[in-house]
Amino acid sequence: MGAISVVLEAQFPGIAVQAMGLTVGVLAVMLFLYGTGIVRATEKFKIGILAATGAVCLVYLATMILGFFHIAIPYIHGSGPIGIGFSVVVVIIAALNLVLDFDFIEQGVARQAPTYMEWYGGFSLLVTLIWMYMEILRLLAKMRSSQN
Repeated sequence: MGAISVVLEAQFPGIAVQAMGLTVGVLAVMLFLYGTGIVRATEKFKIGILAATGAVCLVYLATMILGFFHIAIPYIHGSGPIGIGFSVVVVIIAALNLVLDFDFIEQGVARQAPTYMEWYGGFSLLVTLIWMYMEILRLLAKMRSSQN
């Protein structure tokens, strides 16, 4: 994560700080929305977010496997409107995954889960935040590349 940030920071000065600020901002907004009850993790919501996350995972897995054969999935990884739109959608999905993490932690507290489960909640939140930071970093890089 640090190496990618350094490389992109060298190419686009200020991008890492901007991505970090946006990540913290999205975390704060999602925590506020969840805490006030504006966004709730219903069963349909959970299924939808898990399906969307799985779809993104499949796209990235296909990209990686096809990359071994020098085949690129067109448009979505470029800095054009479709690529930027794809990155925006992925950032939204990553942000909505925070709601699932908050719900998991809240359910664990309500059910008086064993202490070791705190680590699972913390780890899932950390993974989601790292994913969201990387996606925001990718989105900002695409947006800056499209301006050049």
